[in-house]
Amino acid sequence: MLSVCEIFYSIQGESSYAGLPCAFVRLSGCNLSCAWCDTEYARGPGRDMEVGEVVREVVALRCPMVMVTGGEPLLQKETPDLLHALLRREFKVLVETNGSLDIRLAPPACSRIVDMKGPSSGMADKMNMENINHLEVGDELKFVIADRTDYEHARRLVALLDVENSRRHGVLFSPVFGVQNPAELASWILEDHLDARLNLQLHKVLWGDKRGV
Repeated sequence: MLSVCEIFYSIQGESSYAGLPCAFVRLSGCNLSCAWCDTEYARGPGRDMEVGEVVREVVALRCPMVMVTGGEPLLQKETPDLLHALLRREFKVLVETNGSLDIRLAPPACSRIVDMKGPSSGMADKMNMENINHLEVGDELKFVIADRTDYEHARRLVALLDVENSRRHGVLFSPVFGVQNPAELASWILEDHLDARLNLQLHKVLWGDKRGV
């Protein structure tokens, strides 16, 4: 049984898939408490659903891409079953995870988007750094940037990855909406010649704090 916060259809707002229509499965519960969390409502109990029920609701949305997110989706023991079920239906499956749990819980056939916490989040010391060694082609690391300290933290880690990990995955730098000026972050990326994508939260540009149309 899964605890599901919500299932909805919208535009993918983040990652290299930003701008594409996407079905979203938001699972309930989280093991972290980030300072800039924008889904606090997902921390509480959700609707109990069998894996098959979730898949049927996703199928009904008639969208080839689905993101399983949270909360923290990898907390729930049946999440891998859901991911495998969606893959069997030939969905393009994205998994957004907070970086504290072993990403190998999600099959590598998914695109795993790992949110590496910076100092301003208060959760930087909760990251499972072993995940770096488990990234596959198609996975992405996302750094949410609230200030210059967060940027420097992310920049140092990216430099380390480039040297030690023969990077095979994408890197996203995402300004905290309404806190970090996106143009300023863009200028830092350009000044340092970083191989990173500026990752604006497109859904918030379109609809503010609403989740979709």
